[in-house]
Order: sequence, then structure tokens, then C-alpha cells
Amino acid sequence: MSPDSTLVERYSASPNHGERNGSIDAIVLHYTGMTTGAAALELMCSPAAQVSCHYLVWEDGRIWQLIAEARRAWHAGKSFWAGEADMNSRSIGIEIVNPGHRDGLPSCPHEIFGGAPPFPDAQIEAVIALCRDIAGRRNIKPERILGHSDIAPGRKIDPGEIFPWPRLFEAGIGHWVAPAPIRPGPVYEPGAMGPPVAALQAMLASYGYGVTPSGFFDAATSDVVAAFQRHFRPEKVDGIADVSTMETLHDLIAALPPPGQLRT
Repeated sequence: MSPDSTLVERYSASPNHGERNGSIDAIVLHYTGMTTGAAALELMCSPAAQVSCHYLVWEDGRIWQLIAEARRAWHAGKSFWAGEADMNSRSIGIEIVNPGHRDGLPSCPHEIFGGAPPFPDAQIEAVIALCRDIAGRRNIKPERILGHSDIAPGRKIDPGEIFPWPRLFEAGIGHWVAPAPIRPGPVYEPGAMGPPVAALQAMLASYGYGVTPSGFFDAATSDVVAAFQRHFRPEKVDGIADVSTMETLHDLIAALPPPGQLRT
């Protein structure tokens, strides 16, 4: 097999793929969440596992391809983004070798709460180069470069709150705004209800998250808020919509280009 990207060092074919049911318009970033990259590679190449990705990025920056971009890899699982429930068909999956959260606690800083360890510089530079290459060839919008946690809130927390999204943005990859500072003010948490909660849910849904504007702050809403925080306000990931979370969400939506307008 010939790699789709000139950045690929080796093609290590996985049998775990199928036909796409839509056009490619997103990139989803993951961490492997296993003790070694070799173990992750073995799993993704095992027919019994029924999981895979298009690309694997090692700690030292090497990029291996496992599935042709034209094929539907099995990396997203049950997922949703901007009206699409089959993100495997719409996306290219990139697995980044990293053991992940040590104890599964979705909080930070990682030294205290068991978050994922830092990603080496060479690895992040490779991720940036690969995303730039794919997005350029596939005309993928910055706001469609997502984390697994964005498309599967409550089920997945990778690539984690320590993943350097601002660094990617500075390199022209992804969508980002500076998070609003954390400060005292109104908060919305599980059990809250009313028009302000519905407005929060509608804003999250308008950005792409899978939440229904019911006006009731349920567990699913808390999961989505935590996913948003993990990507865009990682200083505090608790699933509670405080002033900082709501302001950051507002600023993020305001920074989107108008429909049909290309970002310059």
C-alpha cells in the first residue's frame, strides 16, 4: 500500500476498516491509552479487536499509516458532531502514543489528578505537520479538528486536558480562543433548569456538541460541558458551567467565520 501522506515513515496495514458512508470533513485526535505504542499497534491490527485508526504518531515523531484515508477506520465509536452520528465515516483518525489518564479521573493538573502525561515536542510537531497535510489536501475547516472527547462526551476523555491545543492553533491547526479567566459568578450545574440552561445547551449544540436544548441541566449536559472544558478551558474540568466556561464558549462561537466565508 502507498501512504496518503509523504510524512509517513511506514505503512503497517490493519484489516479493521470498511466503506465510508460520507465525505471526509474532520480529523479526530486520540491518545492510545495503552502502556506502549507497540501494544496499541498490535491491538489496532488485530481482527478480533475491531478498532483501528488511519495514522499512529509515535513519541519520537514517527508517523505510521494503518488504514488508507479513503477507507472508514474504526476509531470514533459511538459519536456525534454537528448533526452527524457516524463520525467514523466523516473523519480521519489519528492515534497519538500516550498511556493516557493513569486512574481515569477527568481533571487536571495531571500531577495531582492522574491526567495523561505530557506529549513530547517531537510528537506534537509531527501531529501538527500531519494535520496540516491532511487538512490542506482534504480542505478540512479548523473547527472540524476535534478530540475524541468532543465527539463522545462522557464516554471518552482523550486526548486529555493536557493536550496542547493552543500550540496547534498557533501553528494554524484547529480552532481556539484564549479561555476566559476563572472568577466568581453564576454557575449552572446538574439539577439547574430554565431558559439560561436552554441557552447554554443551544450554544453548545450550535458549535457541534451532542446536547439537546431541554432547559434541564442533566448528566448528559454535564458530560458535554466537561468535554468542552477539557478542550477549550482545561484549567478546571468539572462539568459545571461557570462564568469562565460560558464566556469562553461565547467567544469561541463569535470567532467562527460566517457560513460560506473562508477563514484567512
